[in-house]
Amino acid sequence: MSVTLKALAKTIRSKNAGTDKITFDIIFREKEQYEKVKQSKCLTKETIAKLYDIDESRITDFVEYDPAYAIKFTIKRSRPSGDPGEGDVFGSQQYAPLLDVEID
Repeated sequence: MSVTLKALAKTIRSKNAGTDKITFDIIFREKEQYEKVKQSKCLTKETIAKLYDIDESRITDFVEYDPAYAIKFTIKRSRPSGDPGEGDVFGSQQYAPLLDVEID
């Protein structure tokens, strides 16, 4: 039976990482929940690229950080923060697609 990422994670967020990148944090309270997600391989550079419909080369960092029970990744923006036509200056609204990722 699958469960969504939002049901397992304590925090799922996105924010600016400079003017041309957005960083994402997925943090878990318990080691067991973190390990379940990590071992499922539902979050990899490849799955994130598909989820965000971007080329995998735009993902500059991807880290499974065991001491904090966290998965972190950074994406190059398609246009700089504050650029005319850019819709999320602070990068804080980009995490939403992660919420419903299903974990088997």
